[in-house]
Amino acid sequence: MSDTLLLLCAAGAIAALILLITRLKIHPFVALLLCSGGMGIAAGMAPPAIVKSFQDGVGSVLGFIAVVVALGTMLGKLLADSGGAESIARTLIGLFGEKNVHWAIMLVAFIVGVPVFFQVGLVLLIPLVFTVARQTGTSLIKVGIPLVAGLSIVHGIVPPHPAAMLAGGAFHADVGRTILYALIVGLPAAALAGPIFGAWIARRVDLPPHNALADQLGVAAADDPPGFAVSMATILLPVALMVLASLAQVALPKDTPIADTLIFLGNPVVALLIALLVACVTFGLRRGFGGAGILKRLNDCLGPTAAILLVIGAGGGFNRVLVDSGVGAAIARQAVAAQVSPLVLAFLVAATIRVATGSATVALTTSAGTVAPLAAALPTPVPPEFLVLAAGSGSLILSHVNDSGFWMIKEYFGMSVPQTLKTWTAMETILGVSAFLFTLALDRL
Repeated sequence: MSDTLLLLCAAGAIAALILLITRLKIHPFVALLLCSGGMGIAAGMAPPAIVKSFQDGVGSVLGFIAVVVALGTMLGKLLADSGGAESIARTLIGLFGEKNVHWAIMLVAFIVGVPVFFQVGLVLLIPLVFTVARQTGTSLIKVGIPLVAGLSIVHGIVPPHPAAMLAGGAFHADVGRTILYALIVGLPAAALAGPIFGAWIARRVDLPPHNALADQLGVAAADDPPGFAVSMATILLPVALMVLASLAQVALPKDTPIADTLIFLGNPVVALLIALLVACVTFGLRRGFGGAGILKRLNDCLGPTAAILLVIGAGGGFNRVLVDSGVGAAIARQAVAAQVSPLVLAFLVAATIRVATGSATVALTTSAGTVAPLAAALPTPVPPEFLVLAAGSGSLILSHVNDSGFWMIKEYFGMSVPQTLKTWTAMETILGVSAFLFTLALDRL
């Protein structure tokens, strides 16, 4: 099949998915299954290969996200019911004021997001967003968009996140300089896409009055809430463990007992489990809940996550079918033939693959592998750190229905597909484009 026909098939599958969900009101899980099969058949994949590809995509996404969402939701439930989220919210509101609390949320997300995966940061901080929105009477979108903007930008362009590290290796970029430049580029990009855009779009999107997860995670029920310091220390414990793991990978000799222990403790699943056990004490036993009370809360909070995980998993399956059908490789071949600047090429390749396949990691790593040989052959070299930032910026752009992150945000915020396109998709696009423009400006200094 020609590259052009393959890309048209991918565009048709995405359009059909949107139509099934928004017009025909098919459940997203079923619609994703149908469009995955249709895309595979249209691309000429064998039926058993389509099924395997979809199953592999579901497994690769849920193998990590299901555990993270479960542990993070339980931690968030204890944080909320103990009054810990309310303590943090009151402190942030007191420091920044109600009018500026969405800026505080962005800064917290930016800091927390540096060492942790996007999904981990989201499940850790979403109870805080629910609580701040409820206490201030602010739209969940106005507070939530800054949260996901801060988490997303560091996930896309800041090492030690895996895709950024892989791209840095492909371009032979210095890790320290890449982190420095990424922070310089990332903060203003997050500000534009987060608090500024979030405040604007919040006035134009009306959310449903009830959100199952907000009802679960945004209400304090304890008479003796933990203080701000205890609450922050508990939710930042997994962040600290992941930071230590990252430092151990860089600074300590490999395969030593200390390094192996720190890396094990810093695994996101292990770090969240440790934090949950600590929370059972700080947010549970010390608040007078007792073992039965803690168990009831942990059981109750998992119900709303079932539908979320099904849709996220199906989104991962659709993503894998698109990748395995050869869409990403077709885009890379088309891009190599274009005679453009390496920075622009890195951005465009990553952006196009991101739009077509939905995977930021595939987009960033493919872009790096495609552009690195071309950049190395140029008589005037481009700083490799800027190539990492350009590719990372492109990998963030236009997240939509083929991205499992799209469905995660949709379900957590209780939005419809059109509302998620207006908020999350637009935010990701602003984030990617502005980060790329700031990278070009930094390159010219």
